[in-house]
Amino acid sequence: MTADWTSIRQTLEFQAPNNTGSDFFNYKGDFSIVLLALVDANYKFTYVDVGCKGRISDGVVFKNTANLQQGQLNLPQPTALLGRNTQIPYVIVADDAFALDTNLMKPYPGQHDKSSKERIFNYRLSRARSPEKTQLITLTCCYLHNFLMN
Repeated sequence: MTADWTSIRQTLEFQAPNNTGSDFFNYKGDFSIVLLALVDANYKFTYVDVGCKGRISDGVVFKNTANLQQGQLNLPQPTALLGRNTQIPYVIVADDAFALDTNLMKPYPGQHDKSSKERIFNYRLSRARSPEKTQLITLTCCYLHNFLMN
């Protein structure tokens, strides 16, 4: 399977607007909004949704993003891997917070034996959404923002 697409979710801390109660209050005890973004294998943004209230979970943000749920992602057509004939679809790599869906890969739940297929799959899947990649993407956005401001 190709894991050329990955998702990132970043909370952006800020001062909550007046009279919003706990709408923007996240589980970490901060006020935030959610940045949900899809990037391709070259770290190019292909979809960005920002502004959802911080108290809302990743899975709910994804579920309520109409463009993602109505097949409007413009994913490439399935292609065969090198040396293979079987057509493999492009997928979004996600974590446990997301519900399993068409074109979305997430880890197997629970604990698995060291050499099991499930544990190996989970390890390889987690490498596609590592914190280092998320940090790189977020820092790139900051640099791009500064560049555009100048």
